Amino acid sequence: MKNKLRRVAIAGAGHVGAHCAYSLAVQGIVNELVLVDKNEKKLKSEIQDLRDSVLYLPHNLSVRGADFNELKDCDILVNCVGDITLLASHDRVQELNFTIAQVNDFIPKVIAGGFRGIIINISNPCDIVTYQINRLSGLPKGHVFGTGTALDTARLASVLSIAANIDHKSILAYMMGEHGASQMVPWSNVFFGGSPLSLLEERKEEYKFDKEEMKEKAIYGGWITYDGKGCTEYGICTTLARLVRAVYDDEKCIIPVSAQLDGEYGQTDIYAGVPCVIGKHGAEQILELPLTNNELAEFTRCCADIREYMRKI
Repeated sequence: MKNKLRRVAIAGAGHVGAHCAYSLAVQGIVNELVLVDKNEKKLKSEIQDLRDSVLYLPHNLSVRGADFNELKDCDILVNCVGDITLLASHDRVQELNFTIAQVNDFIPKVIAGGFRGIIINISNPCDIVTYQINRLSGLPKGHVFGTGTALDTARLASVLSIAANIDHKSILAYMMGEHGASQMVPWSNVFFGGSPLSLLEERKEEYKFDKEEMKEKAIYGGWITYDGKGCTEYGICTTLARLVRAVYDDEKCIIPVSAQLDGEYGQTDIYAGVPCVIGKHGAEQILELPLTNNELAEFTRCCADIREYMRKI
């Protein structure tokens, strides 16, 4: 990155934004957090609370507020702007009008202020908002990406781990497509250790999953969280922290994110959740998994749903 200090800006200091800031702080991923929010009272309170934590962190950290046109020296901007109350219908698309209006307002200010770093979008509907940020920013390909199906993938790994009694990190599986109800699982690319699920389910009873049930649990896991506490926090914030670390450390790790498709999987001019190589230049490379015909058709349907929502902007 261009700065010796690791400086990340977070737009939106609500439930998700504040927890993202705390996750980055606690894990020691950044040296400086820059928070931006139109609600000055909320912004001031979050800055104060984060500063109060620094003494007992195992590393130093500075926290400050800023306006959207003052982010030139930041390496990464995380967009968390949203209205959590709009998710009561269990449909992330309900946030569309609010979040699109917000990014239409502040992204031009960010770019006019000289920001040229990486933008990671969390705000819903994630794929459509990420697409719009890319259009408005004019940043190079890969420098704008969304958390997309990264969190959904963590949820899938969780339900598979419980079902098979196998550690999460020994499972290779992805959710792909829309960060929403139509996302899909490429089951032909699910592995436990080095063994494909298709082989294991022939030999061991505990691997004979109800695949549709597993997918539904992964898709609707977030709503279980939301229904009990009115928001989701820990999962998305650790997901964001993982992506930020991957960018700063130029890890070249593979994580499914909402990325710009340019012919991959037969799709163009769209953002959707696909496995990507994440490094210092953002979503640097899209990996095309060998999907079955049925899986590719399901992914295509996911993208059709995303395009339908895109027409609304």
